[in-house]
Amino acid sequence: MLDTTARHQAILDLARQHNRVTVDQLAAEFAVSVQTIRKDLNTLCDQRLLTRVHGGATLPSGVENLEYEARRRIAAEAKDAIGRAAAALIPNDASVFINIGTTTEAVSQALLDHSGLLVITNNINVANRMRVYPRFEVVIAGGVVRPSDGGIVGEAAAGFFSQFKVDYAIIGASALDEDGALLDYDYREVKVAQAIIANARHVILVADRGKFARSAPVRIARIDQIATFVTDRCPSERFRAQCAAAGVDLVEALPQNR
Repeated sequence: MLDTTARHQAILDLARQHNRVTVDQLAAEFAVSVQTIRKDLNTLCDQRLLTRVHGGATLPSGVENLEYEARRRIAAEAKDAIGRAAAALIPNDASVFINIGTTTEAVSQALLDHSGLLVITNNINVANRMRVYPRFEVVIAGGVVRPSDGGIVGEAAAGFFSQFKVDYAIIGASALDEDGALLDYDYREVKVAQAIIANARHVILVADRGKFARSAPVRIARIDQIATFVTDRCPSERFRAQCAAAGVDLVEALPQNR
């Protein structure tokens, strides 16, 4: 059975696929009571991620504009903890790729107490946050800007990252498969992520436990291409074993919740 955070993410995923979800369908889908689902929907509606209707909930109007904000709010505490744990692995005066994603943005926030960083990113939100500090040099990729989240994607962005060889890369994923696959939805974003992985000495994957409850169609990489995986908690023993077999350092920022 999914925990509350993973179930909330899965409910949002279903709402995006079908535009509407019902209490009875969700209770059957997740094998929980209708009272639990009503509580879930009330929480998501309080966060303005869904709109309550009779018998269920729908996506709010203007869903494209709200999608980024919705992702940012999901597992916000976990993402903050992951951001701090990942930032602690990066020394001052290092060069760093930071990819698209709300969890990678949490890492950029935690890096603000560093100095001497060269930050190369395809994330407008990261660039905008860090550019105001003279102790950082910020370089931003060129390419197609996605209106939903300010991510820069496409062949131009992938080629841009191939010019560099940096100390660290911070990447995220939309979904994690128990077989060790890192997955995403947008093949253009995946091309950029693959270029980032290929041109960094130490790759750090940041993803909260809700990503284990999701699926996506495009493979970014396998876990054995990653040096360190930082999460709030790893709920999958199979994925944990994949990390151990590949020599990947698994860092759990909130292990007390296991």
